[in-house]
Amino acid sequence: MIHGLGVDIVEIQRMREALERRPRIKERCFSEEERSYCDARSRPEIHYATRFAAKEAILKALGTGFGGMRFTDVGVARDERGRPHPVLSGRAAAFVQELGVSELHVSLSYTHVTAVASAVAIVPDPPADAELTQQELLSASFKDARVVLDDLAPGSDAEGDERGGGVAGDEHESDVFEDDEES
Repeated sequence: MIHGLGVDIVEIQRMREALERRPRIKERCFSEEERSYCDARSRPEIHYATRFAAKEAILKALGTGFGGMRFTDVGVARDERGRPHPVLSGRAAAFVQELGVSELHVSLSYTHVTAVASAVAIVPDPPADAELTQQELLSASFKDARVVLDDLAPGSDAEGDERGGGVAGDEHESDVFEDDEES
């Protein structure tokens, strides 16, 4: 069962500028393995940006922010085939264990302007005979009501109809990239 899905986008130019302005951002936000990988590339800012987006996407999929965690508690490595996978330590690893996450996947991509990452957290399906908690019942009823409201909304079949918004905590990226002098 999907626990959560997270997506984040980082402007590559903004990451490049942040790395130039504040060289210590690398040590603050990225593991030694991530730094080695990114610095070995011809355009390291692209790879730093994708990994930063991945950290945010992973935390969104888990339904949390960086509160109580270090940036290096969430990272990205590559398997033997080059496929990215999340690497969690510290509080992030403990949180995943508390949630009972059985799988956590991440996908990275970029254009010449932006880096994007998506993540999905999967938890085991509850047993078929398990009783739902009050919160789960309430959540299910809100989802059912949303479906009804969406069906009744004018223009609900129109293409490009967007609903939703950001996730609390989206502002973390700007906190990291800004100059200390501007804060």
